[in-house]
Amino acid sequence: MHAARTLPPVERLWPSGSGRSRILRALVLVLSGTLLLALSAKTQVPFWPVPMTLQTAALFLIALAYGRKLALATVALYLLEGIYGLPVFAGTPERGVGLAYLLGPTGGYLVGFLLAAGIAGWAAERRLGTMALLLALLVATVAIYLPGVLWLAGFVGFEKALAFGAAPFLLGDFVKVLLVVAVARLAFPRLPGRGIDGSA
Repeated sequence: MHAARTLPPVERLWPSGSGRSRILRALVLVLSGTLLLALSAKTQVPFWPVPMTLQTAALFLIALAYGRKLALATVALYLLEGIYGLPVFAGTPERGVGLAYLLGPTGGYLVGFLLAAGIAGWAAERRLGTMALLLALLVATVAIYLPGVLWLAGFVGFEKALAFGAAPFLLGDFVKVLLVVAVARLAFPRLPGRGIDGSA
């Protein structure tokens, strides 16, 4: 998937500058991103066959807005917040907090967030067409499921991990990818400079 480089939207909306202003900007963006990830993890939307959270949609939108480096920093800090006991993950504090939660059955999906942030952040730095962007986000979704299912399989076996940790969520995640692509196409090209689809 070869495409020309471009600046992610946040770099065009709020240029990074230098020195302290660059550090302050990064802190504001990363902390805001972790807050959005935490809120989206707690937000459930009725859906079939199971309710879905908005977390992967928030993750992809952050990555598409921020680019690869800031997206990775945001997810890394989000994971650290959870490790240190903040109730930022879905199901916390009811299902536990801290490192024990990350090492639990759903920990692999959280690690997959780092992979997905890197892939979607890469897409933000390329002038991708709509179908290429859709494909990139589907690959990012697979990057969440792959470590998630493999890790969960260590607790319940591979067949049950697929049946309960992947199959019920596939439709919802596909719908979220479609919505993220639509939002990216509507919002980001309106910023100054070249948009995520290369439009001025």
